[in-house]
Amino acid sequence: MSNKLHIVSLGCTKNLVDTEVMMGKLQNFELTDNNEDADVIIVNTCGFIDAAKEESLNTVLSLHEARKEDSVLVMAGCLSERYKDELMEQIPEVDIFTGVGDYDKIDELLVEKKSRFSDEVFLIDGAERIVTGSSYHAYIKLSEGCNQTCSFCAIPSFKGKLHSRDLDSIAKEVESLVAKGYWDFSFVSQDSSSYLRDQNIKDGLSLLMQRIELIQGVKSARILYLYPSTTSMKLLQNIGKSKIFHNYFDMPIQHINDDMLRIMKRGFGKEKTLDLLNYMKSLPNSFVRTSFIVGHPHETQEMFDEMCEFAKNFGFDRINVFSYSDEETTSAYDMQDKISDDVKAQRAQILGDIASECTKVSLQKEVGKTRSIVIDGESDEHEYLLSARETIWAPEIDGELYINDRTVDEDLEFGKIYPAKITELVGNILTATVDNATQQD
Repeated sequence: MSNKLHIVSLGCTKNLVDTEVMMGKLQNFELTDNNEDADVIIVNTCGFIDAAKEESLNTVLSLHEARKEDSVLVMAGCLSERYKDELMEQIPEVDIFTGVGDYDKIDELLVEKKSRFSDEVFLIDGAERIVTGSSYHAYIKLSEGCNQTCSFCAIPSFKGKLHSRDLDSIAKEVESLVAKGYWDFSFVSQDSSSYLRDQNIKDGLSLLMQRIELIQGVKSARILYLYPSTTSMKLLQNIGKSKIFHNYFDMPIQHINDDMLRIMKRGFGKEKTLDLLNYMKSLPNSFVRTSFIVGHPHETQEMFDEMCEFAKNFGFDRINVFSYSDEETTSAYDMQDKISDDVKAQRAQILGDIASECTKVSLQKEVGKTRSIVIDGESDEHEYLLSARETIWAPEIDGELYINDRTVDEDLEFGKIYPAKITELVGNILTATVDNATQQD
């Protein structure tokens, strides 16, 4: 087999980790950005909602149209797992299908040229990864699957119940990455605050933080995807006390109306959700991100208006807005009182505008402050600008800022931490001046 590989990772950061595992198993291949020149093409698909499914299918088919003769096209990941029987029958263009259990067997599948779907999810334990996109930051997957029963979410139907990685496995992976120069980590899963609950350990994230804080060389960390009903005040307090984990709180609450939260089967009502959010916001230098779903069945105009009012006034730093997607295997799929596509689009636009304004307000509050920033490289905007981010921000999620001035002559190093004064908000981008070229430890 020839050895040029073109690989595409779609969907979430959890998918990215799995893609990096496949790259780790195929290090004898030469990576190429030119899909027309590739001998093997792999698409790690997303099967979460309609828009993601459509993107995955279009990507696979467009790559097939342009690929060279005798190349091998592989469709992997969530979409492939969720609809394996239908896809294998309806898309003969794909040579190998595989799902969410065999990422570390991709080399074997290519040799065998056979499709395979394991019964168990892949938990990455001990598998080597090729981390992409950064020389200092890596995502660390905590678990697979989910024990929640949210009305709108199909993920448990094809990824199963919660399966947490062992604490030792995660610590060893972080230690290995630190040895390669990585010092910033984002811990991710479908429901991170349930980590280790499948092993009868209630506060697994606190144990994780204690373990990670013992690893010399870890300078910065954050946890993504907290679930309201499994997030305790004790956990939030432990995050607040940590010298490594930022006061970064990514909690997709999805709605704020009590009736809608019950219909969505979120496990928590408005009052308890507000208790958590208010405590997060009260911590020093906190950063609070959330997500909302508009147009869920039974969402009235009054419910939507309540959500908009709350989103506008609470003080979120970032908000993601999703339109409800009608997914088979979910309880919402069989509900009556579906919201029309036009109304969903209108509501998404209204709430999206509020989200944009919240981001601008959050950014404006940074002006005049001195923050720890990390420089990623030259900006795409201008050759004399450097692209950076505040260390608390999640890479590629919370945006970038531009370094447009410095008070020292030394060259600034990419992937290093510096103190910088935030000087201005230009559009939706902050500018900053590095006024001390001494790297922070």
